Amino acid sequence: MRAQDRVPNRWLIATMCTVLQLCLGTVYAWSYFQPLLVEQFRWTNTATSWAFGMTNCCLGLSAAWGGINLARIGPRKLAVAGGLLFAAGYALAAIALAVKSLTLFYLGYGAVAGIGIGLGYVTPMSTVTKWFPDKKGLVTGIVAMGFGFSGFVLSVVLAPILMHIFHGNLTLVFAALGAILGSAALGSAAMLRDPPAGYLPSGYVPSASKEAHAANPYAKAEEESDLPLREYVLAGQHAIMWFVFFLNITAGISIVSFLSPLYQDIWRLDYPTLERSVLAGYGATLIAVSSLFNGLGRIVWGAVSDRLGRINTFRLLLASQLVVFGMLMTERDPWIFGILVCYVLSCFGGGFAIMPSMVIDVYGPKRMSRVYGVILTALSAAGILGPLMIASLKDNYPDRAIIYSFLLGILVLGVGFIFSFLVNDDRFIPRRILLQVFAVARPPDARSQRILEGSS
Repeated sequence: MRAQDRVPNRWLIATMCTVLQLCLGTVYAWSYFQPLLVEQFRWTNTATSWAFGMTNCCLGLSAAWGGINLARIGPRKLAVAGGLLFAAGYALAAIALAVKSLTLFYLGYGAVAGIGIGLGYVTPMSTVTKWFPDKKGLVTGIVAMGFGFSGFVLSVVLAPILMHIFHGNLTLVFAALGAILGSAALGSAAMLRDPPAGYLPSGYVPSASKEAHAANPYAKAEEESDLPLREYVLAGQHAIMWFVFFLNITAGISIVSFLSPLYQDIWRLDYPTLERSVLAGYGATLIAVSSLFNGLGRIVWGAVSDRLGRINTFRLLLASQLVVFGMLMTERDPWIFGILVCYVLSCFGGGFAIMPSMVIDVYGPKRMSRVYGVILTALSAAGILGPLMIASLKDNYPDRAIIYSFLLGILVLGVGFIFSFLVNDDRFIPRRILLQVFAVARPPDARSQRILEGSS
């Protein structure tokens, strides 16, 4: 066998996908830097939060574009481009801090780095599902875990070490982060590739339900078709999936964006004399521990969805968070508060593990990157809305921000839970495909008629 024809170890590919996500996901440690930026540069919480909101907005939009064009460009080129922009964004952010320009910081950390994260994020998720058709939920959870764990790596390891080395100089810290994380991202991105055509893992046999699906003339015609993307994303099924995903992200990212300041406020209630350095240490610790749960939640909830079904697992996520947010409204014990927040972060990460597999179940692997890319625009909207709402509460209602933040989360999650009953994870077959099959086949039987009626 020629060297170029050899199939690489799929677990090596999964490892590189996870490393890439580990680098890009450091954006979730934003609340480590939020109070430092406010303190050192005298920017308001709202003004500073726009950078994080812009990062998430550009992340989602670029992920949508990258997902649509992934098949044409290829995973390696797209991921390498994402890594380069990610590193460049940190470099621009460092320059912005050196000249104390908030606008340039928005451009670097917000726009350029956000676009790089989006291009890099969508690539591993799509690539790994092609290598693991037998373990979609588990492996997308493992890869997504890297994105969740990165907050731990940054807040416990990289950022404290760099803050010590550079004596708290945020300009040099951001420059060093760009060099370190950018190099690791580029190295892992360069190893990404799709499996050869017709690839199946050794010993993998499609289940009976999948064989029955392949024998279904409507499903077969849909799989072989190449309908425009709008045939899928303009359907009601896609809109509700997007909306439920958006609401779960909004609830989680609003907490992620101000996790350290909120936790410091909890400690101040019972211990008002604690020094700022001690409070900052407590905040960084919760960022780190909750990041672990963010990552673990992606593995656990992804595996659970393989057994319970994607939408059933989503409903469980939303319903359980409703209870936890209600407890967080009145909980003032820092230890119990931290435990509850860790659970919320596990559910936040779990949504990102479930949705890629749900997209494959509903739309098929052929359309995964395009459809999932569009669904990731939910992160763009939630990434702006959630952090800015919490920032506004912090600036305008500092004494009531904690209660109002979690009350807002309850309202968001409640709406998401209700809407989750309007969507299912059955295979979606566009009406046009059904009509084409009916036009050349015998009159439809009762089951086919129900499929046709259900698609209209």
